[in-house]
Amino acid sequence: MLVPFFFKLREIGVPVSITELLTLLEGLKARIIEPNAEEFYFLSRACLVKDERHFDRFDRAFGAYFKGVEDAFEDLLANIPEEWLRRASERILSEEDKAQIEALGGWDKLMETLQQRLAEQKERHQGGNKWIGTAGTSPFGAYGYNPEGIRIGQQESRHRRAVKVWDQRDFQNLDDSVELGTRNIKVALRKLRRFAREGAAEHLDLDDTISSTARNAGMLDLKFVPERHNAVKVLLFLDVGGSMDDHVRICEELFSAARSEFKHLEYFYFHNFIYESVWKDNRRRHVEKIPTLEVMRTYGHDYKLIFVGDAAMSPYEIIQPGGSIEHWNEETGAVWMQRLARTWPQHVWLNPKPQPRWEQIPSVQITRELIEDRMFPLTLAGLERAIKALH
Repeated sequence: MLVPFFFKLREIGVPVSITELLTLLEGLKARIIEPNAEEFYFLSRACLVKDERHFDRFDRAFGAYFKGVEDAFEDLLANIPEEWLRRASERILSEEDKAQIEALGGWDKLMETLQQRLAEQKERHQGGNKWIGTAGTSPFGAYGYNPEGIRIGQQESRHRRAVKVWDQRDFQNLDDSVELGTRNIKVALRKLRRFAREGAAEHLDLDDTISSTARNAGMLDLKFVPERHNAVKVLLFLDVGGSMDDHVRICEELFSAARSEFKHLEYFYFHNFIYESVWKDNRRRHVEKIPTLEVMRTYGHDYKLIFVGDAAMSPYEIIQPGGSIEHWNEETGAVWMQRLARTWPQHVWLNPKPQPRWEQIPSVQITRELIEDRMFPLTLAGLERAIKALH
């Protein structure tokens, strides 16, 4: 089965050798992966591809050769995980079905109804349209669908319609050691640099030393100056989790480039929108939060503020007290955004979502209005425009 795949890879231009194929066969023999197509894909790519430039060719060859094999592959499994059986009951709705499901009608109505359900419900429910349950069209629960609801007991987002999540979620920190495929982001960021000499005079000034020595009749007269540094100060606020999981790679590239280009860089994480606290470590964000007011008092007005996020969320998260998807915020996100914009007038928002889709998302339009339309796409062209706006 794998020999024809081996020749398919060579045919499409992936320089794979017998050694790599034997390595893959040894891995399969040792059963280092679970018997499913996804894990086989990652194992075979790790064994057969030596250069990331060939990942795309490998994907095309894998997709063409193993098309339709996954279903047959899974039929061979002797033990079906309980999670699969539980989710088998999820309701599959067409677009027409979804259009017929009505929202309760606003934030206040949603929270009032949830309070009633919590007081009245006494048992588990599945497939309904009223109670807190699973696989239904109720606004409350997991693995179902509702145009505006509260997600309870579901690990990941499916339809991205929830206005609040009733579970604690963990996010990963962005990796600042990512090696960029190109240097384009770094080159763009360099346009924001402003050099100045600061600190102790410990860097040899060769030109001044030569001139001074010549004026001193050849007697060596060393001259020193402070080291030349990029004097620009940057505050980076990064949205993580939820819909931003789709954009982790580009955000890590930006983060990595910024860490290498700016000596004075401070970064903080938030989820969806800015409220009364932010954090530095996603693994400890529930116990080590930093008050936003403390950040505003700590860093001067000469910092340039850069938000990175898709701004895709329920409008309630911006304009409604208590609208945060994960906690009860006393003041709206809009109030906090206005405070930050006044504290750091030189600010921009970089959005990784394609710009043509912005008009379709109400929360993006609200965010653009709050930051005086200083939102730019997270592309090289958008990055250059954002840098011009920060000067």
